[in-house]
Amino acid sequence: MILSAIVTHPIPIFFIVMLIILLGPLLLNRLRIPHIIGMIVAGVVIGPFGCDVLHNDESFRIFGQVGLLYLMFLAGLEIDMYHLRLNLRRGLFFGLLTLVVPLAAGILTAIYVQKLDITASLLLGAMYAAHTLIAYPVAARYGITRAPAVIIAVVGTIIAVVGSLMVIALAVSIGHDGVINLSDVLFLLLRMALWAAALIFIYPKITRWFFRNFSDRVNQYVFIMAMVFLAAWTASLIGLEGILGAFLAGLVLNRFVPAASPLMTSIEFVGNALFIPYFLISVGMMINLRVVGNIDTLIAAGIMLAVGILAKWVPAFIVQKVNHLDPFGRKTIFGLTVAHTAVALAVVTLGNEMGLLSDTILNATILVILITCSIAPIITANAAPKLKIAMMSDDESMTRQTRVNNTLIAVSNPLTAPQLVELGVLMRNTRSHRFYAIHVRNDNSPSAKAMSANALALAKSSAAAADIAINEIERYDLNTVTGVLNALAERDITEVIVGMHRRSAVIDSFYGTKIEQLLQSTNRMVLISRIYMPLNTIGRICVAVPRSAQYESGFARWVRCLARLTRQLGCRIIFCCHPDQQPLIREIIIDGSYGIRTEFRTVESLDSLIMLTARVHEEDLLVVISAREHSVSHTDEVTELPGMLQRNYARNNLLVIYPEQFGEDPTHLTSIFHH
Repeated sequence: MILSAIVTHPIPIFFIVMLIILLGPLLLNRLRIPHIIGMIVAGVVIGPFGCDVLHNDESFRIFGQVGLLYLMFLAGLEIDMYHLRLNLRRGLFFGLLTLVVPLAAGILTAIYVQKLDITASLLLGAMYAAHTLIAYPVAARYGITRAPAVIIAVVGTIIAVVGSLMVIALAVSIGHDGVINLSDVLFLLLRMALWAAALIFIYPKITRWFFRNFSDRVNQYVFIMAMVFLAAWTASLIGLEGILGAFLAGLVLNRFVPAASPLMTSIEFVGNALFIPYFLISVGMMINLRVVGNIDTLIAAGIMLAVGILAKWVPAFIVQKVNHLDPFGRKTIFGLTVAHTAVALAVVTLGNEMGLLSDTILNATILVILITCSIAPIITANAAPKLKIAMMSDDESMTRQTRVNNTLIAVSNPLTAPQLVELGVLMRNTRSHRFYAIHVRNDNSPSAKAMSANALALAKSSAAAADIAINEIERYDLNTVTGVLNALAERDITEVIVGMHRRSAVIDSFYGTKIEQLLQSTNRMVLISRIYMPLNTIGRICVAVPRSAQYESGFARWVRCLARLTRQLGCRIIFCCHPDQQPLIREIIIDGSYGIRTEFRTVESLDSLIMLTARVHEEDLLVVISAREHSVSHTDEVTELPGMLQRNYARNNLLVIYPEQFGEDPTHLTSIFHH
């Protein structure tokens, strides 16, 4: 075709693909059709079996494979590890069901209905069992990736794929040797176990070292991608599917990429804008509708569709009943696991090349791929909004936390502005917040104005990288504290975070006069931070809580604030506190449904507190709850805290919190100020 000859240059090829990615969602959203279907259909139309506008060449195969790996990597990266542990057994149970039921149904149907031998039946059963999370972007778009149903489906996918690989290895062994060679399967399992152990042990160490030494977001993104493709490559070298490596890399790197971080925003943006759509288009380009015209192919496709769809619906139904999920959870699980794509085509192609599966089965598989890839996003998109509403209505504690929190980020040092913004972002209440960045100067010289503009620009860009809007305030005032206090009153700021003062003289106090003046002049919660390393490399959060801290009006707020930070970082939090405070802290965390790993250490006095916190490691964040003078929880021991911190923790990551006093108890923290 003339058009085919024209569209061979890389630039117009890329333009056509970008046009499909752009217009597909815009047009199909009006028709209430999931955009994923549009990508696949567009691939069919422009591909070699459609209008032959573009050839399904090596570039599409490369980008398509990268998109599939990216999809599985995001599935592992976006899983909430706490909820994964809660739903792991249910996920494993579903994985066995969604492997065994389609496998058994496929084998029985192939033997008794399609009259195939045992080897061909094993391959066909493995094809039914293996599926692709092609509808996962729909779940991500609706924000339900942490729902139990989605986690169960993701875990079940990995079990099904691994089991399918074992069955394929058995079938190939029978096809070559004529007998079952279990040693090949056992050797594959051993290789997989050693490979997974190596990734789990090595990846965290390399990642923590890299993130501490290289803070540039571009470098960090490239590093993460390199780790993903290394895991996928090594998986393929030992005889596994690359998608298993990508998924495991996502799980291992999960805690280093907080959900609210700029790095996560970059990863999701690139994947959803480029690689995953490329994968969907490449799936469409593999589909040849011209081969489904004869009656034998249609009959075979009808049998295979009935078996494939029913065998995936039954496990979803059983898991729903056993685990008391709602119907929307069942539909979501079914929608995520019903689609068959590249893995199914690869299995059937292998059987065809071995002479075990006919061309009719191969052509019928193409029709199965088209139909299952079309219905999977529709089913998921139909259930996802209702599941999202159910999740929100169940979370009563979040509906109570609806007060808008005004976050002030006062930055005077451009070097520390990005980290301060990141701290505020990770601690924010995702349901209601407003951010401000302020730089206060008492000098109108060009150099002072330039520093102010630079600090505010860095703060704004750091927030924008995490998809957070921030309002800039450049202020000329008598002194820094006055400027911040005026901003507190003008913008109705609810909380303040302060950067740790750097002592400039021997007689200087630990906090410095500016912070002390700020503490005396406002009853808002003030957080004083000094963190030496990237926040996503923090190993634990150790919280030192003095006696009577529970009597302050801001007690619940700082607990929720630290719970949000812990959830984002995916680490443990250890509260060193009096026994009377432990049930109160535990109740706030449970009521907020934060799903974090919480531990308690009993302390009775400042001396025992020092002994416990002396075990704080270099990778830990020490949080000390203090109190203003004349407050309810202020004691002589609290007065000694600054000196103790200076003597024992001069080189540790430190966050000192002064709770809110006398005000009502809103839900979120946030304002940041640095000297």
